[in-house]
Amino acid sequence: MPKGNVFLIALFAGAAISAGGCMVAAVGVGAAGTVAYLKGDLEAVEAANLQTVYKATLKALDELELCVTRQSKDVLSAEIIARDAADQKVTINLKATTENTTKLSIRIGFFGSETKSRFIYQKIHDNVRQ
Repeated sequence: MPKGNVFLIALFAGAAISAGGCMVAAVGVGAAGTVAYLKGDLEAVEAANLQTVYKATLKALDELELCVTRQSKDVLSAEIIARDAADQKVTINLKATTENTTKLSIRIGFFGSETKSRFIYQKIHDNVRQ
């Protein structure tokens, strides 16, 4: 098994253990990387640098016709806030975990929406791979 996959599996196993008994709704490891939906947040790890994932995120939001209301970025992290047609807040946080790996966190509204989060993530992931 490649070292990158072992690292990602260990990372999310540790996150699941540290959740203190909170249930992880879905965890997957495959071509799209590691994705987990926990406490209303979809969390994923992309094998790309922060700048690439940031640009892919902005493109995905534009393709989905979500209105970006705020964005901030530095070398280590970024946050993008958008609104959907129902004026529901979409918060996407990016964090550089290594030079070529970025952790994403997507939250829809106050309680989260796994379906919408996964849809947005898939668009981001597709744009990263282009």
